Amino acid sequence: MNRPLDELRYFFTALGYFTRVPVPRWVGFEREYLNAAARYFPLVGAMVGCVAALVYLAALRVFPASVAVLLSIAATLVLTGAFHEDGLADCVDAFGGAYTRDDALRIMHDSRIGAFGAIALVIALALKWQTLAALPPQRVAWTMVAAHAASRVFAISYLVTLDYVRAEGKAKPVAQRMSLASFTLALVFGLPWLFVIDVRFACATIVVLAVLRFVIGRYFVRRIGGYTGDCLGFAQQVFEIVIYLIGLAWISF
Repeated sequence: MNRPLDELRYFFTALGYFTRVPVPRWVGFEREYLNAAARYFPLVGAMVGCVAALVYLAALRVFPASVAVLLSIAATLVLTGAFHEDGLADCVDAFGGAYTRDDALRIMHDSRIGAFGAIALVIALALKWQTLAALPPQRVAWTMVAAHAASRVFAISYLVTLDYVRAEGKAKPVAQRMSLASFTLALVFGLPWLFVIDVRFACATIVVLAVLRFVIGRYFVRRIGGYTGDCLGFAQQVFEIVIYLIGLAWISF
């Protein structure tokens, strides 16, 4: 057993699953890799945030801050294939348009986007754009990195405590219960970025996200008995936006 090589394989599996970045052929693909790769999802998020920050900083040399932010958001959408945004739209369609658990799961599985999902996407993207554009430029880049990483930590935390509710699905290989050891590693990859911005801000943000994680998790259980892959995408988007909102509120006091 070559543990360092296995860990590198899991990292590349996470990178290939959540982004459009090509991975080396030697990595291969086995379904069981995905569950082990979950610990690296926040690290992949930090990398996505770094791309967003670099695009923002480069664009800021030529364009106003609002345009630079919009270009950085577009870059992340291209890089990830709007993976999490798709989950957000599917979840809002399902929870907004279904009365029963089975209807909600059926709507989530439908590849078409409905009115609820389209409205949610517009609001989510607008909130990201406006909150980041309103932040001081020297704070935006780190906030992007921190938000992409930390939001994925809290999203995958549901792998530790909730049940996956589909018999099969795109997220099924990921959805085995995550061990505390793996989640601890995810915390190491995902939370320190918040502390680079400000220690008190980081602590306040973690508390708010923990409370929000509990509320969203309870809602998932009440509506469908657990979570799906779309639920994780929905949660990641909500957590990311909340981090931006807290960041903007923080500098307003």
